[in-house]
Amino acid sequence: MTDRRTLLKALAATPLLLAGCATRYSTTPPGVLNVGQISNSVAFFPLFVAEERGYFAAEGVQLGERPRLGTGAKVAAALKGGSIDLGAGVITDAFNLAKIDDGTRIVTSLVTEYYVDIVVPPSFEEPGTLEDKIAALVGKQIGITGPGSGTEALVNHLFTSIGRNAATDSTLVNLGGAATSAIGALKAGRVDALAFFQPIAQQVEAAHAGRTYISPVRGDVPTLRGALHGVVFSTQKLLDRKPAELAAFNRAIARAMTDIHGDTGQVRDLLGKYLENTDAAALEALVPILGREIPQTPQVERTSYDTARTFHLDSGLVKKAPTYDEVLAGRPAP
Repeated sequence: MTDRRTLLKALAATPLLLAGCATRYSTTPPGVLNVGQISNSVAFFPLFVAEERGYFAAEGVQLGERPRLGTGAKVAAALKGGSIDLGAGVITDAFNLAKIDDGTRIVTSLVTEYYVDIVVPPSFEEPGTLEDKIAALVGKQIGITGPGSGTEALVNHLFTSIGRNAATDSTLVNLGGAATSAIGALKAGRVDALAFFQPIAQQVEAAHAGRTYISPVRGDVPTLRGALHGVVFSTQKLLDRKPAELAAFNRAIARAMTDIHGDTGQVRDLLGKYLENTDAAALEALVPILGREIPQTPQVERTSYDTARTFHLDSGLVKKAPTYDEVLAGRPAP
């Protein structure tokens, strides 16, 4: 089991401090993987299913520490410190780590759609085309999780697509990541729209407080169709010590993905355990969406990766991003 003091030191690190720290080797024994993730969001549902069904143990790997670290920066810090072997986050987190560690590797594809939605109250107008929908957001107050987030990036991307600037042509309101705060702000009229991760849209609709207005997962944004979003990533130094464990991990995730694409009743039950206290109607709405956004296998596909990379560069979410060949596990960076 990992020394908890090592984990705490890693969590205290900041992105700036990471630049001056060498990547440590894994602190876990052979046969064990410590896996840290940002939160219990929809993106990490395959990990829950694999753990709940006992697939990791069946494939020959033991999961050690399983911290929920809160932010992608803390996941990267824990990887750099060696207290976790794998980090589950969004691809943005992997890109940010790659800026300071060219050994960053993406090892697992978890979600291959951009799972942020634009949500509006019932009274909001409903134009016909995507361009008209975006134009209707100009001048509005739009709730996001915070600056530099994937929620802000979606708004920026949409506004740029019609030649507008979200920073000057709208008011972006930082609401944090709590679902209650976001939904409360929409209900109270403190914001005119939300740009938020699932399952906020489904919870808003279940509460009859609004509707999904623009949804990349639904196919509303052509430039984001099939974009790799939820990922598991690590560093080459860590992976070099645990190739068998990584292979077992991905076999377990593949079995979980097969389940997620199987019996919908079982998926609904598992999702209910995972997203505790979520409205039943929201869970029912999420089940078919999972089938669209969670891939059939954990293999990282070039097209999906390149779509995400282009979006990140074009939206300004990152200034540099490694190519597919540079970041794929097992392919050394040039």
